[in-house]
Amino acid sequence: MQNIRWGIIGCGNVTEVKSGPGFQKAENSSLVAVMRRNGDLARDYAQRHGVPRWYDDADRLVHDPEVDAVYIATPPSSHKEYTLKAAQAGKPVYVEKPMAMNFAECDQMLRACQKAGVPLFVAYYRRRLERFLKIKEWLAADRIGEVRFVTVSQFQKSLPEEEGANPPWRVVPEISGGGKFLDVGSHTLDILDFLLGPIKTASGSAANQGGHYQTDDIVNAHFTFQSGVKGTGVWCFSAFSTGDSNCIVGSKGMIQFSTFGTEPSVLTTDAGTEVHHAVHPVHIQQPLIQTIVATLTGQGSCPSTGESGARTTWVMDHILGH
Repeated sequence: MQNIRWGIIGCGNVTEVKSGPGFQKAENSSLVAVMRRNGDLARDYAQRHGVPRWYDDADRLVHDPEVDAVYIATPPSSHKEYTLKAAQAGKPVYVEKPMAMNFAECDQMLRACQKAGVPLFVAYYRRRLERFLKIKEWLAADRIGEVRFVTVSQFQKSLPEEEGANPPWRVVPEISGGGKFLDVGSHTLDILDFLLGPIKTASGSAANQGGHYQTDDIVNAHFTFQSGVKGTGVWCFSAFSTGDSNCIVGSKGMIQFSTFGTEPSVLTTDAGTEVHHAVHPVHIQQPLIQTIVATLTGQGSCPSTGESGARTTWVMDHILGH
């Protein structure tokens, strides 16, 4: 394939700026169809974004002969279903994160795509953002020596809409797979996999401290990477304010950075401090989308695959004791 024609299943909020336009702006890529169960909303999206066709039925989009690859941007509860449909139709799949409700579903998705001979990619787009590529460069250049441990601290306020009778899907376990840790924590755990390699053991505990919704709102974790690097983390979603801090400590220095913030990353050694500023692209998934297109056209490779995405879900399952 010289040009990849994309179809989106679930053209909701994440596709408005973060991802949708990226399929149109990436080289050798175009967005030709979108689907949403509410046909009026699907038509509205298509008209606003200049997409030729819209559907209210996922099967019709998957079997559209002019759709080469499928991007699944629905909540996690339907990731497996739509991935299996696309794989059976012989279409490459790009699925939102977290990859699925649990690792067992991830495994089914991987097997289905392998059987069908189609690639599977996951939307952990930080793997292609400049701010994290710089950290990987520092590590590769041995700037902090042998890595010893990493700490993660992320906390947020609870949101008013989470306390109502119809809370957002991210705190409804039947749709999200659990609490907000799966949505927020997955980004950090995946970027640590990218920076430091796979995690081989993980454990933790979760609780509901705020009582605003039915699932956990605080998670603490202990994990060990295959390299022997140790890690600890805490994620709290009923705190007084917002905080986002990761620290990688080595034998000769340390790297401090946030997962979601825009403040600079900081490298500290005996020689002094080095600060790196990076500006995110407007369509934040576009750099990763470009690597997927390059993979499908035989011109490159994507760093976020079904295998790496499944590893992150495996770690979260073990942290939560699933």
